[in-house]
Amino acid sequence: MQLVILERDGVINVDSGSPMTSEHDWQPLEGSLEALARLQGAGYRIVVASNQPGLRRKSFNIEILNSIHHRMQRELLDAGGGVDAVFFCACPPKDACECAMPNPGMLLEIGSRLRIPLDGVPVIGSTMKAMDAALAAGARPVFVSTGKDASAPRGDIECFDDLAAAVDGLLSAARSS
Repeated sequence: MQLVILERDGVINVDSGSPMTSEHDWQPLEGSLEALARLQGAGYRIVVASNQPGLRRKSFNIEILNSIHHRMQRELLDAGGGVDAVFFCACPPKDACECAMPNPGMLLEIGSRLRIPLDGVPVIGSTMKAMDAALAAGARPVFVSTGKDASAPRGDIECFDDLAAAVDGLLSAARSS
């Protein structure tokens, strides 16, 4: 079974640029839930990796974060898919911890816990922080331009308009190999 790691905000759901303070703030991007259902239906394990410094800043608490993730899972189940795991880092950027993207620690932890080497594992993100973390972890960075950081990344990074297009690309490449 293959693994795909996704950044949450700007990839699966709308990224307003502000911390979500309620599950009602979570709004899926058009086509993202169906794209994840197709990916899971093709045999991929799906893991979400997300920086959540608002937790440490007390913009929201762990119960709210859990309710947001439960809503995400419910809506994914309704669309025929699901997420195998959600990893997050609550450290603010000033802490410069190893787990917060752009550092690779969270991605390396995912690989370690799942016992899957990250070589070639797609990390789909909408920020350069996620792309830098993927590169540092030895994974395959895949950028989608649906986040608040919609500018095109460097030329060595795959780019797609949205998650549905990225999933189409992954599935097409898997069929032809």
